[in-house]
Amino acid sequence: MCSVSNSSSSKSKRVWIWTESKQVMTAAVERGWNTFVFLSENQQLAIDWSTIALLDPLFIKEGEVFDSGDRRVGSIIEVSTPQELQQLQPADGQAENIVIDLLDWQVIPAENIVASFQGSGKTVFAISKTPSEAQIFLEALEQGLGGIILKVEDVKAVLALKEYFDGRNEVSNLLSLMKATVTRDDVAGMGDRVCVDLCSLMRPGEGLLVGSFARGLFLVHSECLESNYIASRPFRVNAGPVHAYVLVPGGKTCYLSELKSGKEVIVVDQKGRQRTTVVGRVKIESRSLILVEAKTNSGDQTLYSIILQNAETVALVSPCKGTGEQEKAIPVTSLKVGDEVLLRVQGAARHTGIEIQEFIVEN
Repeated sequence: MCSVSNSSSSKSKRVWIWTESKQVMTAAVERGWNTFVFLSENQQLAIDWSTIALLDPLFIKEGEVFDSGDRRVGSIIEVSTPQELQQLQPADGQAENIVIDLLDWQVIPAENIVASFQGSGKTVFAISKTPSEAQIFLEALEQGLGGIILKVEDVKAVLALKEYFDGRNEVSNLLSLMKATVTRDDVAGMGDRVCVDLCSLMRPGEGLLVGSFARGLFLVHSECLESNYIASRPFRVNAGPVHAYVLVPGGKTCYLSELKSGKEVIVVDQKGRQRTTVVGRVKIESRSLILVEAKTNSGDQTLYSIILQNAETVALVSPCKGTGEQEKAIPVTSLKVGDEVLLRVQGAARHTGIEIQEFIVEN
């Protein structure tokens, strides 16, 4: 049965698909999901589909879920009232997998379900009719349920759920960051810079990857450190001017000027660990700027640059040297030629934020 790695829990998340649409089936199989749920009277549909794709069919009969060998693999629990929700708990005689059907609930009580089965050793699924419902179940109380049954007839729902998993799986992959040596830092005049306020707090050493060119993104530190000039704002990154690129989920970039409330970005720390966070607000204001250029220590002569607000609270993340907060970031007002900062080197050519193979010159 299909499972998908997910960072919100040490266990993988499992996805079953419930559909009568051949197009949905094909899209799901192409994305690695091959466990399909059928009503018992639809066994012929399962047989037909098995001739064109490798499926793991499951069948619902009398409130239970059976595999193709007629072995019981799941118990279905219908919850239609708050009283039934309160009584929800593991019980003797239930199968290894529990399927929760919330019927017509308008507000999803996902946290109640997660709490009811924590520590039970059972894998709990919830029937979800939309990708957004699935996300609620998979993230409730940080751990989420063990899996979801996506019951849809629309291919777009499968694509959206896969995109969600792809974005979350990035967290378990370390981004490769390189040391770069500052070769220039000059005052650059006035410009419109972007402050990105996130819906999550950042820790020392974390920030956003930003650059004037997509080929090299600098790790710009958050404003989580204490300052003599202004109170700490651990949700904010003073990221750079409107033209700059910022890393977003899916290995893509977008312009800072394109960020808005609800859009997702990637927060990265000194060691390359990454997590997806949601933008809460974006502020664009005219401020004095500073130009920073750097080259990697690999001998490559490619020049990488970033423009930032010339302020004491704006800093670039430095390579790991110790545990002190002051060793994690260098304010741009203190930056000098020869200092080392962290850089993400990647493909330069982009089309709507997606990396492509193309000859390009940017200066």
